[in-house]
Amino acid sequence: METNKLFRKDQWTMLFATMFCYLFFYTGRHNFGWAAKGMSAELGINFEQIGWISFSMLLGYALGQLINGNLADRLQPKMMILTGGTLSICCNLAISFSSSYESILVLWTLNGYFQSMAWGAGSKLIANWWGPAERGRAFGFYTMAAGSSSVLTFLMALLLVQQDQSWRTLFRYPILFLLAALVVFLLIAYSHPRLKGYDLKTHSSAKDQEEKIGWKDAYKRVFQTKSFMIASLAIGFQSMARYGLIFWVPIHFLGSNYKESNGNLWLTLLIPIGMAFGAVSFGYISDILFRKNRSKSIRAGMLISCGLAFLIYLTPIHNHVLIGTLMFASGFFVYGPQANFWTFSPDLLGTQLVGTGTGVMNMFAYVFAAIGEPLFGKLIDHTGNTNNIFLLVAVICLTCAIIISFVKHKESIHHE
Repeated sequence: METNKLFRKDQWTMLFATMFCYLFFYTGRHNFGWAAKGMSAELGINFEQIGWISFSMLLGYALGQLINGNLADRLQPKMMILTGGTLSICCNLAISFSSSYESILVLWTLNGYFQSMAWGAGSKLIANWWGPAERGRAFGFYTMAAGSSSVLTFLMALLLVQQDQSWRTLFRYPILFLLAALVVFLLIAYSHPRLKGYDLKTHSSAKDQEEKIGWKDAYKRVFQTKSFMIASLAIGFQSMARYGLIFWVPIHFLGSNYKESNGNLWLTLLIPIGMAFGAVSFGYISDILFRKNRSKSIRAGMLISCGLAFLIYLTPIHNHVLIGTLMFASGFFVYGPQANFWTFSPDLLGTQLVGTGTGVMNMFAYVFAAIGEPLFGKLIDHTGNTNNIFLLVAVICLTCAIIISFVKHKESIHHE
């Protein structure tokens, strides 16, 4: 009985330690959008080039998801998180001293790969400590930490911009919090219960079941499941819309002068706050309002996002109350449906292919997000109007809603 109490305590300790560490990871990734305006002005980099830099980071992240997810099963998740976080800090610091487009492009690409070492490894660590019956709740908390990380990063960036700090400080000061979080994680976290002396036979039995399907056959079955591949295509457009807001909206609100400090900037904080609430809420929305029909839930969210983006395009930027409300709502409905996407893995593929399916779907998400970045940059350079960002987001959301409509409800899948 005493052992059970101790294990329960350690379960929550490992979960909160991982959450706390990931809470600061976006300080080394979502800071770039805030630095882009000053970087462009000082180094003479146009917005299409800025888009290609962001593209390269997301592509590095997508490739890393494919590779590091598998490595997390072979290596110690704790060490992967610590390694990825440390190398990401180094890349951010190096960028803060860079003076050329080429060096920033290479460093930000590497940063994307290093950042990808954390999410899969953290998921593995949590899965090691939490059994199937409670794993959903544990991952819900973990996902909430990821959503909150955007809020925290936006808040730090806003404070620096409001103080007329150089764009270079956005790659220096925020990551100090990541460094502190890594130290805490180093001292507290354990990759597996057995490293603390626990012997959990249930985990080994689950592992034996997963090993019945070879990695080649697993990928083959995923790519041959038509409905799942359509869903993966749809999440690509959802992710493109999400990063269109996260990366380019700060540039829109910074105005024509990087040093310009005004109340509009604080409105951007409402986007990641809305995203954090949306991530938590859409699981309930799908279950209660749409009776677990994930496709309908996602379609509704993306159609609403399309309308909201168009309304933001039409609304004067100085109407703070209305713009603020629309920013929160757009974050909520653009990011919230992503919580429904991950359920397609067990629904359409079965429990043995959840890991492979999630990795493939996440790769689609970030490859499409990467493709969208130079498109947004090209649009701004061509039109000279950052407000057109919202028109493009509206089109992308509508495309996602159309594609997800072709994914059958899980009950239909079982009858095939």
